[in-house]
Amino acid sequence: MIEIEHIWKRYGDNVILENISATVKEGEFITLVGASGCGKSTFLRMLLGTESPSQGEIKIDGKPIPDEPDAERGVVFQQYSVFPHLTVLENVAIARAFEKTRLGFLFGAAKKAARDEAAALLDIVGLSHMRDRYPDELSGGMRQRLAIAQALILKPRILLLDEPFGALDPGIRADMHDLVLDLWRKHKLTVFMVTHDLKEGFHLGTRLWVFDKLRVDPQSPNAYGAGITYDLPVGETGDELLKEIDESLSMTSTEELTHG
Repeated sequence: MIEIEHIWKRYGDNVILENISATVKEGEFITLVGASGCGKSTFLRMLLGTESPSQGEIKIDGKPIPDEPDAERGVVFQQYSVFPHLTVLENVAIARAFEKTRLGFLFGAAKKAARDEAAALLDIVGLSHMRDRYPDELSGGMRQRLAIAQALILKPRILLLDEPFGALDPGIRADMHDLVLDLWRKHKLTVFMVTHDLKEGFHLGTRLWVFDKLRVDPQSPNAYGAGITYDLPVGETGDELLKEIDESLSMTSTEELTHG
């Protein structure tokens, strides 16, 4: 279980997130939507451990979240993080190597085990035929499959996805949706996914959070941060509410352009 207790995030006088509290059960798929700049990715980085709340606390199974990323939390960003001089297989296996040694070198049986594990993951994500290719030989969809395999090699309980499909063509995005849902079910993951696409959020998630500012001061637009304005179980939300959310997000984006 993940407990988010009265989280605030500030950068100087700029309030990004304001008094966020929520509880997430193991195995839930949380999708986060909201206008650009409302703190969705900042919140994800706090879950990862690369940023800390200015106030409040995040707990996993009753314990404060570690200050640094660990094997329990895998992450996939929109911008791919790969080693261009390594093959696809080596890019996946290296995470296991760095877990074992500081320099990232494995030998003998340990190296074979890491490569076998990486090969099995590449088969799961549909990249086994590209295992000996290099990242610059992959399409956008293939690179995102590689990023997912990299995130899963350490067997995380929590998977964080920061707009992973935003740059993909619609057909490829649909294939990636199917892959992520399949992996979520098979690996019993708890997933947090940031998206700008409201329909994508409802298609993938079991629960949708809308991030938006609860209050706005036109004279001081950075004085207040975003909170979770809607926390919706997927499948129980009517079209009228969806329309209201969509209009609210569009209005927030317009206000930011006007006052930003």
